[in-house]
Amino acid sequence: MADANAEPAVGSSGTNESGTQIEPIRMPTIEEIRAQDVWNNCAVKSVASGVMGGGLGLMMGLFLGALDNPITNDTMTGRQQFVFTAKQMGQRSWSSCKTFAVMGLVFSAAECVIEKARAKHDTTNTAFAGCVTGGSMSARGGPKAACIGCAGFATFSVLIEKFFDRHT
Repeated sequence: MADANAEPAVGSSGTNESGTQIEPIRMPTIEEIRAQDVWNNCAVKSVASGVMGGGLGLMMGLFLGALDNPITNDTMTGRQQFVFTAKQMGQRSWSSCKTFAVMGLVFSAAECVIEKARAKHDTTNTAFAGCVTGGSMSARGGPKAACIGCAGFATFSVLIEKFFDRHT
């Protein structure tokens, strides 16, 4: 064993680099590998994104529903106005919940499938997934609405991607 106070050997610089030691690489456990395999499944990612999108939509619907200023009759009592407003908030939050859940599910599924097909993790996947999501969400309005939805959601997705700088 070498003595810490010993003179440096001939040809060495004599610097002590014990403060910058490189730690050994820790191999993942079997449980960690299985968890990664589960989360790398497109169906699991999509369902999780749908559930989280639904939760976000529910909260946004409650918040925005509370900000609505409904036109009420002067003949309604305070209790009737409260019940009416609560029903409106509930309807709005449920509608937003469904919309955001579908949006999250479709976007996540499209991005995951495109990423696995291309075998690349870049902004192009986000643009195509945004196009698929925007086009499918606005398809009921006809082909023109689907094209506008595709372009708009793809642009929005790429801008958000660049803002968060996920794929550098």
